[in-house]
Amino acid sequence: LLIAKWLTEAGLPDGVFNVVQGDKIAVDAILNHPDIKSISFVGSTPIARYIYTTGTSAGKRVQALGGAKNHMVIMPDANKNKTIDSLVGSSIGAAGQRCMAISVAVFVGSSKEWIEDLKNEMKAVLPGPWDSEESGFGPVISPQAKEKIIGLIERGKNDADCLIDGSNCSVEGYPDGNWVGTTLFSNVKTDSEIYKTEIFGPVLLCIEVDSLEEAIKLINA
Repeated sequence: LLIAKWLTEAGLPDGVFNVVQGDKIAVDAILNHPDIKSISFVGSTPIARYIYTTGTSAGKRVQALGGAKNHMVIMPDANKNKTIDSLVGSSIGAAGQRCMAISVAVFVGSSKEWIEDLKNEMKAVLPGPWDSEESGFGPVISPQAKEKIIGLIERGKNDADCLIDGSNCSVEGYPDGNWVGTTLFSNVKTDSEIYKTEIFGPVLLCIEVDSLEEAIKLINA
């Protein structure tokens, strides 16, 4: 909305750039409108599939990106403190509910020794209300999202080491909030459900590899 405001103030003619708020009704109108020739979407895999099939059947060009699993490769010669700060912010900022959130940290070689420092930094970031300076991030978007995230955390404990468990999280004064605390897993396997599924919450997975080549191969796979 701020970008739209700035474009208008800069003199962009009305109708060139539009922001439309809405749910499935608005989406279907875009998918079926004859004057809209192409569509780009980022979101969950089921909705991406729906948008792709519906849009292409209407003769549109469609880019549909679903179920992102963004990786960060950490090399042993990186600046440890800056790397950990960036990793904490990018993984649990906005409660991890943004398309470019880092959900998998791939530690190369001796950088795996930083996982304990990462754990301590993540523990210090707590969820809370927007108007508190102590809040590191807010609640997740809905009770359904909270239920899904907590369910994945519980199943993940069967496949990996849970270093921080944020599933039993509460915030004083807000008993009905959709709170999920910071959660950190290590020794995560690529065939586990928490690795294969977009969790879309304040959950970070750690994987250890021996070389950059192995990290690249893992991500490309």
